[in-house]
Amino acid sequence: MTTDNEPTRCGFVALIGAPNAGKSTLLNRIAGVKLSIVSPKAQTTRFRVLGIVMRGAAQMLFVDTPGIFKPRRKLDRAMVAAAWTGAQDADVTLFLVDAKSGYSEQVQSIAESLKSQGRRVWLVLNKTDLLSREQLLPLTKALTDALDVEHVFMISARTGEGCDDLVDRLAARLPEGPYLYPEDDLTDIPDRLLAAEIVREQIFMQTHEEIPYQATVETETFAERPDGSVRIEVTIYVSRPGHKAILIGEKGRKIRSIGERARHDLAALLERPCHLFLNVKERAGWDEERARLRAIGLDDA
Repeated sequence: MTTDNEPTRCGFVALIGAPNAGKSTLLNRIAGVKLSIVSPKAQTTRFRVLGIVMRGAAQMLFVDTPGIFKPRRKLDRAMVAAAWTGAQDADVTLFLVDAKSGYSEQVQSIAESLKSQGRRVWLVLNKTDLLSREQLLPLTKALTDALDVEHVFMISARTGEGCDDLVDRLAARLPEGPYLYPEDDLTDIPDRLLAAEIVREQIFMQTHEEIPYQATVETETFAERPDGSVRIEVTIYVSRPGHKAILIGEKGRKIRSIGERARHDLAALLERPCHLFLNVKERAGWDEERARLRAIGLDDA
């Protein structure tokens, strides 16, 4: 909360990095709630997610973006475009690097792009709890040689180590100005899209191989009920008949499990009872359809 003598600060902080660098984990850690879905698989985030975090008199608007990689299909191109668009007007760009994976070709490519754009960049080495300081020195040197950065932070988004210091430094460096969102807001994601994302997270967590990447999730209806609960109908689109069978599972066990866990998470996020109904449909080529990309929050690319 603010004091009478303390000026308010507000600004955008972009989270940029390769797939699976830990951007969504960091956002959820800083926000204290699940705003962006997380899984051990790369390329989980598909569109820009805004997390609104208050620290003292500062309102920090964290923009979690899809991991940047070499696109092959329309969905991929839209995801990469969303990543760079999400960082376009940021006051500070956090370049998040998985310290365990090191100075990969993807990391080098992102560093070159950031350098050419002249952004205000803070380097954030994540997963540093898994390495010794001696192992981190060559990586830090390679990155700071490739890109001018204002600060270097070593954190673990998983354990929270170093995250408070990062947030405190950000809060002090954002420009003075009025808040852009109410102080008790957590995100600008519509509830309908949030519901679809929570279901998609469970698909990532409960299925394997290519299934999560060949599925998209859309909320068909989101209806308030007189008793304060909400009825949500969600459709999962998959590319092949075999994928539909795997998602449904023997005697419907898999889809029931996905629905039960998603409903539990949604009720906690929305702070009210949720009645969640899932439907699985085969739709070959959905990842090349403009309408499907718009439905999951991506612009055409």
